[in-house]
Amino acid sequence: MGKKRSRNTSRKRRHRRVRYKLFGVQERPRLNVFRSYRHIYAQLIDDREGRTLASASTLEADIKEGLAGAGRLEAAQKVGELIARRALDKGIEQVVFDRGGYKYHGRVKALAEAARTAGLKF
Repeated sequence: MGKKRSRNTSRKRRHRRVRYKLFGVQERPRLNVFRSYRHIYAQLIDDREGRTLASASTLEADIKEGLAGAGRLEAAQKVGELIARRALDKGIEQVVFDRGGYKYHGRVKALAEAARTAGLKF
């Protein structure tokens, strides 16, 4: 019988498999999502240059202040709005959504839908 994989190991395998198809460029960067138990992070990545164009997370001071007493779902929505605003400020309207091997559900879904509502297209 095979060895049982941890949840994170399985997620990383799924993410690697999906990354073979997803590729972000300057005109349409990859919107990558990473979530830990307490925080959620989003980055716009240009894979051709190998650099991050914009990022947002729940660790930032302006998001932390507005979330006193709020839940993790509201925090994900704020991060989605912020990453969309930063992308639009840089002239980026379209992105490739990379859910990072997570299910499109809960906080990942909240972040994505908030980014769409704020003006990003994917």
